[in-house]
Amino acid sequence: MTMISAAMVKELRERTGAGMMECKKALTETNGDLEAAVEHMRKTGLAKADKKAGRTAAEGVIVMRNSADNKRAVMVEINSETDFVAKGDAFLAFAREVGEVALDKMPANIDALLALTLPSTGESITDSTRALIAKIGENINVRRYEGMSSAKGIVAGYLHGTRIGVLVEQEGGSMELARDIAMHVAASRPECVSEEQVSPELIQKEREIFAAQSAESGKPADIIAKMVDGRIKKFLKEVTLLGQPFVKDPDTTVEKLLKDKGAKVLRFSRLAVGEGIEKKVENFAEEVAAQARGK
Repeated sequence: MTMISAAMVKELRERTGAGMMECKKALTETNGDLEAAVEHMRKTGLAKADKKAGRTAAEGVIVMRNSADNKRAVMVEINSETDFVAKGDAFLAFAREVGEVALDKMPANIDALLALTLPSTGESITDSTRALIAKIGENINVRRYEGMSSAKGIVAGYLHGTRIGVLVEQEGGSMELARDIAMHVAASRPECVSEEQVSPELIQKEREIFAAQSAESGKPADIIAKMVDGRIKKFLKEVTLLGQPFVKDPDTTVEKLLKDKGAKVLRFSRLAVGEGIEKKVENFAEEVAAQARGK
């Protein structure tokens, strides 16, 4: 039987990122064959990764990349189970590379992005993600992707830390203005650009709610109708970008700001880490009690 040296364990650790004991065990099982040990750890690691894939991953980062000519930009949400892992070098290097590949290829959607190859691994983003799960020991998920390009205007991005990202396509105006609008979207969370983009179904739903609330006032029907109309107008200003007070100057609306600057926002996209993911609430006391009961 081949003697497993410290140098062999060290080399396997450097190639796989796994722990010392795990590397020594793999080398022992493969009789010191380094390549066989790498393959063995890869297979067992990916098997473990598949088991971890169902675990909730609601932490992570938004990674953003912009082209030098300000005509293209992308942002990708990549999740982990814990904030600790999301701040780790391996996770962040993976996130940066995914962002760079996304900007280079500008895939049509998240599925197309996942099929692209990472230069560092020579494998698809899907398979590279599984390998990272095996290495880190937590579920990792490349969850959402937004790509934006503009033939006539510019695309600006704003990243609030690593947890909120916004892309804005703008015609006219300056890059500084577009970034300000992106920052506004990050802070104020409009649903769409203008009133015309609000769905009739949503307006009707809000109208019914306002009507039911106003009816309790006991006022005449014509007065109630005017009250409902007023509340709908207020609602539309609150949910549209153009109707909102500009976050850096609340005395003016975004619509007036854009008009004064000779600019027009065509669209925007906003991503926040973990939004829409139902997080499992852990009760530490109950968990300890369950363990004590042997459950």
